[in-house]
Amino acid sequence: LTQTRTRTHTHRLSQVHPKLSSQQEALQYIEGLILVLLNTLCQAQPRTVQDVEERVQRSFPHPIEKWAIADAQAAIEKRKRRNPLALPVDKIHPLLKEVLGYKIDHQVSVYIVAVLEYISADILKLAGNYVRNIRHYEISQQDITVAMCADKVLMDMFHQVEEDISVFPLDEEPSAAEEQMYYDLVKAFMAEVRQYLRDLNLIIKVFREPFASNTMLFSAHDVENIFSRIVDIHEVTVKLLGLIEDTVEMTDEGSPHPLVGSCFEDLAEELAFDPYETYAQDILRSGFHDHFLSQLSKPGAALYLQSICEGFKEAVQYVLPRLLLTPVYHCLHYFEILKASVIQHFSNPAAAVCVVCLSESACRFYSQQMKGKHLAIKKMNEIQRNIDGWEGKDIGQCCNEFIMEGTLTRVGAKHERHIFLFDGLMICCKSNHGQPRLPGASAAEYRLKEKFFMRKVQINDKDDKEGEYRHAFEIILKDGNSVVFAAKSAEEKNGWMAALISLQYRSTLERMLDTAMLQEEKEEQMRLPGAEVYRFAQPDSEENVVFEENVQSKSGIPIIKAGTVLKLIERLTFHMYADPNFVRTFLTTYRSFCKSQELLDLLMERFDIPEPKPTEADQMAMENGDQPLSAELKRFRKEFVQPVQLRVLNVCRHWVEHHFYDFERDAQLLRQLEEFIGMVRGKAMRKWVESITKIIQRKKQAQANGPSHNITFESSPPSIEWHLCKAGQTDQFDLMTLHPIEIARQLTLLESDFYRAVQPSELVGSVWTKEDKEINSPNLLRMIRHTTNLTLWFEKCIVEAENVEERVAVISRIIEILQVFQELNNFNGVLEVVSAMNSSPVYRLDHTFEQIPSRQRKILEEAHELSEDHYKKYLAKLRSINPPCVPFFGIYLTNILKTEEGNPDFLKRHGKELINFSKRRKVAEITGEIQQYQNQPYCLRVENDIQKFFENLNPMEDMTEKEFADYLFNKSLEIEPRNARTLPRFPKKYSCPLKSPGVRPSTVRQGTMRHPTPLQNEPRKISYSRIPDSETESSAASAPNSPRTPLTPPPASTASSSTEICSVFDSPQPPSNSDTIFYLSVSCLHHASVSCVCESLACSGRR
Repeated sequence: LTQTRTRTHTHRLSQVHPKLSSQQEALQYIEGLILVLLNTLCQAQPRTVQDVEERVQRSFPHPIEKWAIADAQAAIEKRKRRNPLALPVDKIHPLLKEVLGYKIDHQVSVYIVAVLEYISADILKLAGNYVRNIRHYEISQQDITVAMCADKVLMDMFHQVEEDISVFPLDEEPSAAEEQMYYDLVKAFMAEVRQYLRDLNLIIKVFREPFASNTMLFSAHDVENIFSRIVDIHEVTVKLLGLIEDTVEMTDEGSPHPLVGSCFEDLAEELAFDPYETYAQDILRSGFHDHFLSQLSKPGAALYLQSICEGFKEAVQYVLPRLLLTPVYHCLHYFEILKASVIQHFSNPAAAVCVVCLSESACRFYSQQMKGKHLAIKKMNEIQRNIDGWEGKDIGQCCNEFIMEGTLTRVGAKHERHIFLFDGLMICCKSNHGQPRLPGASAAEYRLKEKFFMRKVQINDKDDKEGEYRHAFEIILKDGNSVVFAAKSAEEKNGWMAALISLQYRSTLERMLDTAMLQEEKEEQMRLPGAEVYRFAQPDSEENVVFEENVQSKSGIPIIKAGTVLKLIERLTFHMYADPNFVRTFLTTYRSFCKSQELLDLLMERFDIPEPKPTEADQMAMENGDQPLSAELKRFRKEFVQPVQLRVLNVCRHWVEHHFYDFERDAQLLRQLEEFIGMVRGKAMRKWVESITKIIQRKKQAQANGPSHNITFESSPPSIEWHLCKAGQTDQFDLMTLHPIEIARQLTLLESDFYRAVQPSELVGSVWTKEDKEINSPNLLRMIRHTTNLTLWFEKCIVEAENVEERVAVISRIIEILQVFQELNNFNGVLEVVSAMNSSPVYRLDHTFEQIPSRQRKILEEAHELSEDHYKKYLAKLRSINPPCVPFFGIYLTNILKTEEGNPDFLKRHGKELINFSKRRKVAEITGEIQQYQNQPYCLRVENDIQKFFENLNPMEDMTEKEFADYLFNKSLEIEPRNARTLPRFPKKYSCPLKSPGVRPSTVRQGTMRHPTPLQNEPRKISYSRIPDSETESSAASAPNSPRTPLTPPPASTASSSTEICSVFDSPQPPSNSDTIFYLSVSCLHHASVSCVCESLACSGRR
């Protein structure tokens, strides 16, 4: 559940800040905060939604409790239609019942989960804003702590008891003398403009909107007098940012300098900066402040502003006037940026001096805002060193920003205090100036008197008529005590109040802005090209896409059940979110419904996005010289075109990285992809293009050089073990002359290579049973044929050992090989031996098995148990061991066959056939399990001669399958007749000694060799994921009651029954193709067998 919640936080982050990522520690930190919050909500023992709501109202600070309640109420309403929550309410509900100790209504759980999700999104939004401001791209735990320390609302919620909360130390700031590239300066300027644009939005959407919407109190003329041409300034800022972004984006990739000066020139020629002149004249006129205060003094104005939000009236009175100066300072900041290039072009030196003086004098306020975080930390440390008697944590550990300092009078004591204001602390000091100092006393300028934590105080404005002191304000502590400070003038008081009110309510104002912008975005639907010119713009309907009901992926992204090819491609490259799981599943399974060339054509078509056509009203406006589509096109390119194109390139990158065999088989496909990649332009696309190009080059090089076997291991592999024959004596290689350890090792290496070579595309659609199987499934067929030949070779070696003593030795030697297979985790080899021992010609040799040592019979019985109960024990063991290993492939093929044949390829909806992608997802889950064991190689030496011996095995020689099966069974009857009490005597076949060298290596154990784990001692509580079968499943076992010969067809029940983990290679019906499928019986000692279908080599005489 914790992992699910962490994934939920990741999904929330992708919603609030799509371009940011987060560290795992940061998500775990948020998880801890949410658990604290959950504990707070559960302490009240809620039984109804109303109980939870009352708890939220009492325990959450204002105004966040209103928004959390609204979000939770909306979640309850929406859940009646569709689940809007990312957290799994169905899993949390029983846990809440267990914790609370009584039954609660499901709606209560929904409400609690919605509140928790809202708070986690709020934290991520706040931390993301901070990270973007410092121009980083990943959220750390430090970033969350720093951001929360600056947010009074969240600090009140989570840290009501602690006196101070430490933040992590910041890394040292890079030296200012370091040379910055021009491109970096442009990026920094773009970040500044984006922050400035957010400030403008704050003025317009949070402060101006209440004035403009209440026409009873404020006329249009009143609004214009206060806010002047702020809307025009917002428009020109959007244009400027868009021009700069376009210039940076369209700069030739060979040029390192996106020259953005032309952006200013273009707007200046249009007189677009003229609103700044009018605005500055209006805001800076002498009577502006008096007029502003007169508006707030209107009857009903104060009550109206207070009704909007707690503290909003104070924010309007003190914060808004300072915010209104921001455009003036920002315009002068443009002068500062352009000064270097402007001065040398001024013909009038006086004009140049004027610009410089104006910039230096007027940009002081703005430059304070632009100071870096590291300079603030340095300032804090300097202030702390200058204060005598400082106790507790350093200022820099509980504050992030120095705001201002000055002298105030403490009312009552009538003492002057020097005040240092930070975002988290207000420090009151007494000046040491003019006081005699003893030798050795501190040289600090100030002595600490008291300090206030800003999140624990309330700021109250004091009218001049209320006390003997004018220009006063009150700081109210949480314990009810208060301190009153007085400034020397009204202007000075306004400065202090602006800073204090801003600190107290800025998180509230930021949240109000986020809410307003989100609402505006919902109301303004993005304009897209029509479906007649862009096929992927077709609206979703039940005729083209169907989603799984009440099922969401771990990331909260809707899961597609079925759809047309166009809709699948659209969701594969969706502009609103990325779905890596869907990309992997699609690229694994698309060949079952779409050809590679068609996929590439569709991706190229998806990439080429036309712009939406202007309406008649837009065309009339353009004829008049306006640009009505400018903002919409900007949003369209940023929020639709760019994400879609990046995701198309991402799909191409995954395609060439993980499925390059598609391009190896089709040179034209690769040429077309390279041409498409070569035509892609834009800096945002450049890294993707470079990545794809490098992958293609690497794959081509690997293809030219052939497979590489140069693998470095931590320890050296064990030396080759030899028995009766030595290296190079290939003509003497046989089961009894080669060392059983080395036989098992080389077979394991061989089968591991075969297993690791199988590609997912060889499995999807059961293509290994179709006509083109040699083309589509070459690696899988090679493994199947090897398994078949080795199993038949084991059987042949046993029945051709006519002498009972030799036959016992042969079986004992094969069991020793099985032991080493177990040590090496070669489950495919283990079940090859089991299959041979369970075959009809061998299984019936009761007299022979009676002479096998009991220890070896026990080993064989334990191996038999792996295949019992639908391979339950095998699956448990597979998931308990560490790679490398060679899993048994037959169980995967069985489940793929059942999934393919038990589910339709298409689903009919309103008379139209949609691709059943749910079926493909089930197959992809099976192939994904196969792939997870394909990465780890064995630390063993390759002995090429032994491997060639086993690769070239041909036990059937020139016989047909039926002839060979008859031969084995007749040979079995010959060496051990039916109902014989004594066995016939035969001469010995082997001239070599029969004594085994054993399974203990002659050298010290190294590499991957280790002692086998006794199966009876395995842990019993190992769980494993069930591989989905067909949509309708039965739990009936499908194993026959007695052993079968290889050619015995499976019983009728096999075709209809569907077990949880069914028999190996168990096909409902043998596929009809040119190559026959025959069954190797894998009979257990308890007279239960499971059928194993393996494909043999094609013989010319069989049909």
